[in-house]
Amino acid sequence: MTDRVLPPAHHRKLVHWFEHGIPFNAYLGLKVDRLERGLVVLRLPFQDHLIGDIGRPALHGGVTSMLADTAGGAACFAMLDNERDRLSTVDLRVDFLRPGVAADVVCRAEVLRMGNHVGVTSMKLWSGGLPGEGALDPLPFATGQAVYNILRRS
Repeated sequence: MTDRVLPPAHHRKLVHWFEHGIPFNAYLGLKVDRLERGLVVLRLPFQDHLIGDIGRPALHGGVTSMLADTAGGAACFAMLDNERDRLSTVDLRVDFLRPGVAADVVCRAEVLRMGNHVGVTSMKLWSGGLPGEGALDPLPFATGQAVYNILRRS
């Protein structure tokens, strides 16, 4: 067992919360493909109403940003041992490298630093799946970095 493995009950609770407990995630059909301490892979199934530019068609930039933020927050949440602790986004940067194509979107987020009050994450987003697991392109179409405020509750 590595230090990234979550206890099974905690893992189930977090997956359920991210997929069903957050109404917006549930509405979009967000799925947790992988969840460990400090690392998450989220999948957003493609839906026609996620298109932002019908001329290409290309994924709406807001969908890309939402998925990056959600994945970064999930990676940080998986580092918290007290389920009463909370996070809020302080800063989010998303670099759009090329248009996201009309396909499932996968985001991998990893915690770079987790302190008592601040967490920092790095995110990469691919169309279709992760490289080697169905990605339409081995290079991400967007990358991100985020800073989260951690509110520790006793």
